Amino acid sequence: MSRSLREVVFVDGVRTPFGKAGPKGIYAETRADDLVVRVIRELLRRNPSLPADRVDEVAIAATTQTGDQGLTLGRTAALLAGLPKSVPGYSIDRMCAGAMTAVTTTASGIAFGAYDVAIAGGVEHMGRHPMGEGVDPNPRIVSEKLVDPSALVMGSTAENLHDRFPHLTKERADAFALASQQKYAKAVANGQIGPELVPMATRSQENGWGLATVDEPPRPGTTLEQLGGLKTPFRPHGHVTAGNAAGLNDGATGCLLAAEEVAQELGLPIGMRLVGYGFVGVEPEVMGIGPVPSTERALSRTGLTIDDIGLFELNEAFAIQVLAFLDHFGIADDDARVNPWGGAIAVGHPLASSGVRLMTQLSRQFAERPDVRYGLTAMCVGLGMGATVIWENPNWEGDK
Repeated sequence: MSRSLREVVFVDGVRTPFGKAGPKGIYAETRADDLVVRVIRELLRRNPSLPADRVDEVAIAATTQTGDQGLTLGRTAALLAGLPKSVPGYSIDRMCAGAMTAVTTTASGIAFGAYDVAIAGGVEHMGRHPMGEGVDPNPRIVSEKLVDPSALVMGSTAENLHDRFPHLTKERADAFALASQQKYAKAVANGQIGPELVPMATRSQENGWGLATVDEPPRPGTTLEQLGGLKTPFRPHGHVTAGNAAGLNDGATGCLLAAEEVAQELGLPIGMRLVGYGFVGVEPEVMGIGPVPSTERALSRTGLTIDDIGLFELNEAFAIQVLAFLDHFGIADDDARVNPWGGAIAVGHPLASSGVRLMTQLSRQFAERPDVRYGLTAMCVGLGMGATVIWENPNWEGDK
């Protein structure tokens, strides 16, 4: 039989407010799976024309798959969210690109015809489950020098990038970080960030119940002087600080994906159309360079060039990692197309969940920008990978 692929669309995305990891963070005593359940329920509440039994798959990512982030999270969260027992689900792990991979994997199933509608997302509760909790790395990794030991410490890989690109100075990284905080604060004030947030109940033995309605990590009063004075924990006299990197965070994201014809049939909104994607491996010691070759692969596979991209949502795991991407493609540090609403340095990076935050923001930007046809979401990935997904704006009005 001959088979034709279907167009896949991003219908809607939501997320919990992001919290600071640790005993004082808003989610310190909230379960990770409850964050996911809240997101799934909100997606269905916001899209009442979607019958719950039309959801064909639930793919939920987590980097540290243990405790309340274990037990085949996609399936357990679907059951806890009240989806019919006929709806299957699974867990996914590609470290920071978990939710991004949940999207590309289920979207490929939709294009192929195996699914009509899927929920994809991710969660990371870094307060309960620090990165690397319970892992048992094979001793050959070190004994056979398969990777440099610094590859397992993300901050050290960022310092390695500074070594490789000495013209990308700490001053440039700090200036980029300051701009991220300022752009994020402006987007909140303008109401651009906020509508996608799901209020989340929180509990604390000391303070009782609470309601998380805003992101906890941002520091809107940040100055360059403050950033310049921060410690460099990964190396004496280094470049990477708590100010020019994303923090340790808790949060969950989720989105609805559908075949375009099914979205139209069900009366669902169409936020973006999937164009293509690319995943690549790079040297684990410089994992931050990953989005460069993954973007080159995604562009070559889709027949586009970097000049076709009108909006970039790049995950700011570290400022240096975004600067290396911009430098490679000849894009200015302060280009208005890049992270127009700020990024992870301000809002946080709950590892496996972040990819869908990027997509949700890009989708909302597309609605504001009918002059932009293509946008790109990309991130570096632990253990030396890059991930890029290219999207088309359904509101594009053509070349005027």
